[in-house]
Amino acid sequence: MTPSHSLLNSNMPSGSASLIWFRKGLRIHDNPALEYASRASAFVYPLFVIDPHYMEPDPKAFSPGSTRAGISRIRFLLESLADLDLSLKKLGSRLLVLKGEPSEVLIRCLKEWDVKKICFEYDTDPYYQALDNKIKNYASLAGIEVFSPVSHTLFNPADIIEKNGGRPPLSYQSFLKLAGEPSWASSPLLVELSSVPPVGDVASFEISQVPTLKELGYVQNDQEELTPFRGGESEALRRLRESLSDKEWVANFEKPKGDPSAYIKPATTVLSPYLKFGCLSSRYFYQCLKDVYKNVKRHTSPPVSLVGQLLWREFFYTVAFGTPNFDKMNGNKICKQIPWNDDDELLAAWREARTGYPWIDAIMVQLREWGWMHHLARHCVACFLTRGDLFLHWEKGRDVFERLLIDSDWAINNGNWLWLSCSSFFYQYNRIYSPTSFGKKYDPHGDYIRHFLPILKVVSHDSASKECRRKMGEAYALNKKLNGVVSEDDVKSLRRRLDEDGGQEARGRRQRQKLIS
Repeated sequence: MTPSHSLLNSNMPSGSASLIWFRKGLRIHDNPALEYASRASAFVYPLFVIDPHYMEPDPKAFSPGSTRAGISRIRFLLESLADLDLSLKKLGSRLLVLKGEPSEVLIRCLKEWDVKKICFEYDTDPYYQALDNKIKNYASLAGIEVFSPVSHTLFNPADIIEKNGGRPPLSYQSFLKLAGEPSWASSPLLVELSSVPPVGDVASFEISQVPTLKELGYVQNDQEELTPFRGGESEALRRLRESLSDKEWVANFEKPKGDPSAYIKPATTVLSPYLKFGCLSSRYFYQCLKDVYKNVKRHTSPPVSLVGQLLWREFFYTVAFGTPNFDKMNGNKICKQIPWNDDDELLAAWREARTGYPWIDAIMVQLREWGWMHHLARHCVACFLTRGDLFLHWEKGRDVFERLLIDSDWAINNGNWLWLSCSSFFYQYNRIYSPTSFGKKYDPHGDYIRHFLPILKVVSHDSASKECRRKMGEAYALNKKLNGVVSEDDVKSLRRRLDEDGGQEARGRRQRQKLIS
């Protein structure tokens, strides 16, 4: 699909200035906020704020990076910003980079640059919701127009929730019925701009170029294997073209099939990090896939098709947006209350690829070094940490993924951990990924394992998975008995009882072994 529309800056009032605030949406194609900022403006200030909340180096963190993001994701973001800056320069503009608390920086910019219009892509993440409300409140008092379009997702989650009587749909199928076809899908998207108005006077601001990792204070370890995935819209569109060129592969794509051990040429599009940062428009991707489907005899359908994967993203965004405390067990109405173990040593062994199960450890090394792994590999290590072997809290695993994944996305990461720990959405806790046989199925010769790898078992899978199933059964029974209203004290009490039962069982085993010997 190659729709080409030019942007005409007609009826331009003299001296009027607009500000486009980039956060995600790091692209030129299908960017309604950029298009609107450019329309009828004499000057446009394209701004990105280096937010210490995400970008300040944290020497105490368990891996190189900031408090919240590992170095691979920060590198990917900087590459994406550098690419955006190049694209803006081709259109007669440039990216302005400032550093500080975003709302404070933005309000100062709006004052000093005499901005009449501020534009930014709508964001459902709680952090940005709070930030955006500050900016909207200031703009309203100052008489500044705010334009915040929904373009990071195919649908506005609030619309789906409203259709469902004020509650988010809690199953994929019910989401599909409510969502239908996106309202914009039959119209061509604006995928090219001929120009962007020039940047106005930046007054007393010290504008910087897109910084390097070193300039941000990060020290790069030369021994580390770097992620093979480069950030930016240019790379996103190249990958998209490459994926779509094999129409048969697109038509037959079927998740959860695919080889999680394929690392030289991954068995998926690897477009998730580009969607996360908005280097690739999910709407453009959707239309491109629909165009492929029109030109093939048959194709797979949701939930397993590639369009189905985009709709899974929408499902998690919608549930996350409509569920208070979605990222926690406590206070989360859709989350089973389970007395997870609290063992920092086991957590560290999992995180640092020291479980002794080569398949699990290799995946965790790939996560640390590449910031990405196949969805089935994610399923394996998440199951192993929670209901499969270690019985550790899904929030702990979520935090590790949130830090290390280059495609870490608040709604999708939390949604998948709720799912894979059988805390919500999926409840067949007896179905456990084997950390040995599952890997052998895909990596029979150990090529993937040899490429990544480390060392010794932290648990015996057979006995550990049996114990985990027992604990999940007890937790589900308690949730059912109390109609899902399970207090923290109830969870603590159950954990104590399970630990006591487990201790008695272990003592009984030792006693039997003595009698036998």
